[in-house]
Amino acid sequence: MKPSELPRRAGVGFKPEHFAEIHGSTQPIGFFEVHAENYMGAGGPPHAQLGRLRQDYALSIHGVGLSIGSMQPLDNEHLARLKIVCDRYEPESFSEHLAWSTHDTTFLNDLLPLPYTEATLAQVCTHIDQVQTILGRQMLLENPATYLLFEESTIEETEFLAEVARRTGCGLLLDVNNVFVAATNHQMDARAYLKRFPVQWVREIHLSGHSETVDDAGALLLIDSHDTPVKDPVWALYAELIDRIGPVASLVEWDNDVPEWPVLRAEAEAADAILKHAAARRAA
Repeated sequence: MKPSELPRRAGVGFKPEHFAEIHGSTQPIGFFEVHAENYMGAGGPPHAQLGRLRQDYALSIHGVGLSIGSMQPLDNEHLARLKIVCDRYEPESFSEHLAWSTHDTTFLNDLLPLPYTEATLAQVCTHIDQVQTILGRQMLLENPATYLLFEESTIEETEFLAEVARRTGCGLLLDVNNVFVAATNHQMDARAYLKRFPVQWVREIHLSGHSETVDDAGALLLIDSHDTPVKDPVWALYAELIDRIGPVASLVEWDNDVPEWPVLRAEAEAADAILKHAAARRAA
């Protein structure tokens, strides 16, 4: 099984509207990430752009449609299309979400939470084993941003993720913004969560922006919207984490209200500065 091996640099999610500027000169970017489902067609401009980009940069492919947490079998046709994409581009990393998005033949176009029980643990592990066997590569599993908790959960999320990684050999993708969003929504301590997180399995980190609203009771509710710069509290959590565990490949996600390329590049450069500072401290 091919392991995940992204460079310990900052990367960004690739957006086609940025291609001309990116391609025009060498960029201070460690890697690019794309959503697998956007490249499941046979050809056309998306593949032409990504193929050119792949010649010069490391690549992470991020899935959003496998429904790893579903209690029904994985969609074999979707998995076959995913394998074609991964075989075509040979990415340094492939990742998916700890979530579900299908029921019977309906695709819900959302990343929905699941209860942390022995039954869901077994099913998630079965699905990850299947994915890694078919792809022939290690998968990274991302912690979710959540807006509710399940009364039937019997396993803490960090323990659930650690056990999945232990049983399957998958890696973990630690989304720091998701941690902050979920901790705020559930009135938990984000720093305490990160101290419990099984960082020995982390192979990639995500950073993104979030939006604020209120719930029906008037309480603050954070939404993992990916439509703003990374917020200061998330930067602070990230800097503390990197200072503790050392440099890890780190991606800035910005999927909605996408800014001009220099704005997105500056976010990646800010993450890279934190990574370089941590590396220099360790070298000293």
